[in-house]
Amino acid sequence: MDIQTERRRLLDEEGGDDDPTGLISEQEAYLSKVKNRKLYLASFAAVLGPMSFGFVLGYSSPAIPELSMISDPRLRLSEIQGSWFGSIVTIGAAVGGLLGGWMVQKIGRKLTMMFCTLPYVFGFTIIIAAQNVWMLYAGRVLTGMASGITSLVTPLYISETAHEKVRGLLGSCVQLMVVSGIMGVYLAGLFMDWRWLAICCSLPPSLMMVAMCFMPETPRFLLSKGKRREADEALRFLRGPDAPIEWECARIEDACNEQGSTFHLSDLKDPSVFKPLLISILLMVFQQMTGINAIMFYAENIFEQAHFKDSDLASVIVALIQVIFTGIAALIMDRAGRKALLVISGFFMMISTTAFGVYFFLVSKTPSTASVSSAAAEPHPDLTWLALASMAIFIAGFAIGWGPIPWLIMSEVIPIRVRGFAGAAVVLSNWGMAFVVTKSFQNMMDLLTSAGTFWLFACMCALNIIFTVILVPETKGKTLEQIESIFRGTSDPPEAKACSITKGMSHRDPVPQNSFRCTTVSCARLNLTETVQNRLLVSHRLSSDAAGCQPARCSALIAGDAASLDADRDGVQPQKQRTVGRSLRQREGGWR
Repeated sequence: MDIQTERRRLLDEEGGDDDPTGLISEQEAYLSKVKNRKLYLASFAAVLGPMSFGFVLGYSSPAIPELSMISDPRLRLSEIQGSWFGSIVTIGAAVGGLLGGWMVQKIGRKLTMMFCTLPYVFGFTIIIAAQNVWMLYAGRVLTGMASGITSLVTPLYISETAHEKVRGLLGSCVQLMVVSGIMGVYLAGLFMDWRWLAICCSLPPSLMMVAMCFMPETPRFLLSKGKRREADEALRFLRGPDAPIEWECARIEDACNEQGSTFHLSDLKDPSVFKPLLISILLMVFQQMTGINAIMFYAENIFEQAHFKDSDLASVIVALIQVIFTGIAALIMDRAGRKALLVISGFFMMISTTAFGVYFFLVSKTPSTASVSSAAAEPHPDLTWLALASMAIFIAGFAIGWGPIPWLIMSEVIPIRVRGFAGAAVVLSNWGMAFVVTKSFQNMMDLLTSAGTFWLFACMCALNIIFTVILVPETKGKTLEQIESIFRGTSDPPEAKACSITKGMSHRDPVPQNSFRCTTVSCARLNLTETVQNRLLVSHRLSSDAAGCQPARCSALIAGDAASLDADRDGVQPQKQRTVGRSLRQREGGWR
């Protein structure tokens, strides 16, 4: 069943004879035939990587106390060594982000995801077999490198395989699986020693390696490499047997052909490249400047003040709050929208960090010289509730917006031809900013006091809200091609209509309005700009070649009247038709 037939069926169900307002677009007709079962299966295989990422982040919490008291002197960690055991992951992650940026562009998203399972497994294997501290470090670096690759490639894979109706839900599952992995390793750490814990942590990446063997490469990557047949097969797997995938494949192919597949540094001058790249980097910077690491730093002390003597249980409670509210964010992401959740998230974090500052101001005896240790040294029992409530609100607020959404938006707004380079830059900025904030945190506490530091974080949360309202685009319900067109300045109305033109013998080929795939009448394609409110960009040379065309032929194109187009074709001189057609074939490498 083609798009037009399905649209007609939907109109009949609505009880109408026509759809003059375009309420039932061809895009909606297409999505009505899509089946999501295998898409969910592919996404599940992909998010096993973020779960492993969460295991890596959470592993140090139960492992360091045990390794600090182990009887073997070769493995016993000092305080400084324990600090390095926890933080050295960031070094590996930074390297992994750079390596992943190169790999996703060269070998594709699927093979990159399969490759990143190797350092996960090898890293945990080295930890399991460790005989000295240096082997522990090596294992942590390898698992950190795998985490850096995962943080880049998994959001890209999901955004390029999911359609716009479920992309927010599935994209948010990346962060959901990270925090689930953290909570899982905290829980397992209550019952297992550090070696058995490492064995358990190596299982999800092993399963991911096997599962990804049966999953497809992303259609957008395949089409960017000119592999139309493989892209058709991938879309057939992801959308189900009843979906007319030629419509979506043609739309993606048009976007890939229009922007090209090769990245050059000069492309950074293009606003359609540097604007989404800048927004993505700033999202990562502001994410780290919310104070999330500071709250996590204080979590154990705050729970102890509330008489939670078991610090391991306190860690599980914090992780559970993250899992619950990240899950809520995933469920409402495609309804509420990205911008709304970012603003709500920033507001609650601003309120909670302000309350944290008030708490530390009230409990500090000497606010001018307060530090990490002195700020919490003399807690007032009646104020413990303020710290607990502030921490819970902050973690919930972060989980519902600024936790998952920066990674989701990064995977949506960056053009496909620069996703390797730009993705690496974004991941590097995230890990680099996390390192800077963590290392400078103590200095900020000494300089500004505990209260002043958290009030600074409150100001940053307020700045996050302003940044979101002014600069961050809303991507809810838009295809990746529509999002790219926004940054090119050629965005379409929210409900993208489509026209049909004749191609070959009695074959109807659905073409979006911002498409360049007019194959019957070359000249009408060039004049399409005037008919759709100057939304298309056509080269000056081709426009001048087609100067003799009649505007009425474009109206026929929009109406899908192939007969009118053929009848009017005689109005163009044959020699000029051949010239225009040859120029277009040279420009786009031929039409399918």
